[in-house]
Amino acid sequence: MKLGLFMMPLHPPARTLADTIEEDRQAIILADKLGFSEAWCGEHFSSSAEPIASPLSFFSSLVHVTEQIKFATGVMNLPQLHPAMSAAHAAQFDHLSKGRFLMGIGPGGLGSDFELTGLTDRGLRADMMYEAIDTILQIWSQDAPYVIDGDHWSLSIKDFIYEDLGIGTMLKPYQRPHPPIFLSIVSPNSSSAKTAGARGWSPVSANFIQARYIASHWQAYQEGAQTAGRHADPACWHIARSILVTDTDQEADEYLSDPHCGLHFYFDYFKKMYRDRGVLEMLKPDETTADNDVTTESIARSMVTWGSPDTVLDKLVRLHDSWGDFGTLLMVAHDWDRPALWQRSMMLLSENVMPRFSQHVMSKSC
Repeated sequence: MKLGLFMMPLHPPARTLADTIEEDRQAIILADKLGFSEAWCGEHFSSSAEPIASPLSFFSSLVHVTEQIKFATGVMNLPQLHPAMSAAHAAQFDHLSKGRFLMGIGPGGLGSDFELTGLTDRGLRADMMYEAIDTILQIWSQDAPYVIDGDHWSLSIKDFIYEDLGIGTMLKPYQRPHPPIFLSIVSPNSSSAKTAGARGWSPVSANFIQARYIASHWQAYQEGAQTAGRHADPACWHIARSILVTDTDQEADEYLSDPHCGLHFYFDYFKKMYRDRGVLEMLKPDETTADNDVTTESIARSMVTWGSPDTVLDKLVRLHDSWGDFGTLLMVAHDWDRPALWQRSMMLLSENVMPRFSQHVMSKSC
């Protein structure tokens, strides 16, 4: 079982951008030292709470101050940029990182970004995402001349090619034929999971839904793989969860009881957006609870795996038993409202909990 770090990142919008970016950098540097296998970062263009507009440029500041951790886009919102630009940016970063790049893709998830780019039609965004990745893979698999006509984008390089000068040549990735491709999965029984299974991409189950929905992601992935004659290897499955490990259960309990703590801000953020979208049930501890009776604290307590190392281990074991085998647990990075608490949480998870959790998973598979 591998351990990774997933950050949207999400910070209170009143915080200074320079401070939050440096905090996020330090989280990844610490994750690298602790042996986390990968770090994920989101991409948003119109939010001061989710302020990373270019995860690849953010990761570029970390390549030479880390040793082994891989960098993953969580995700590149492909409909919002021309696929030729996305292909060039991703290929360049793959070389810069010497292959420490995992390419997470998606249609986008922030309403203000959709409004900004004129992409408010959900079905259109999905079509554009699939066309974009097909175009990117075609660019990476061939040399000029390029003539690629699609429903949403067309591109060509056929008249201005000077091979001896390198003009007209599109960058190819460091990893051949291309970096591993991951698709973010949110909705229960997701059609995206089926597509990922059919195309051999790895699924990443999002953390901002209740744990009861997660097993349906793998079931859908298996269905998609089966239709394409592919083997669905659970080692490729990544699951992101909010995890808080403290020295005692009481310490975590007291933190979650504080209405001003970072986790309350995080889940209040989603509660407001999900209520407006009419999907609040995905956050409810009990689906039968009326919307107005759902509290932020009840959501946080039910969706965060929290407590002492022994308690968190027991909870992870129960989650594993309900989900089945998967390959990588992604610890969600939250705002460091209490830096020492969150840094220790990362250390306790990596050094105390994960070795025992991995041992349990191995024993179950034997």
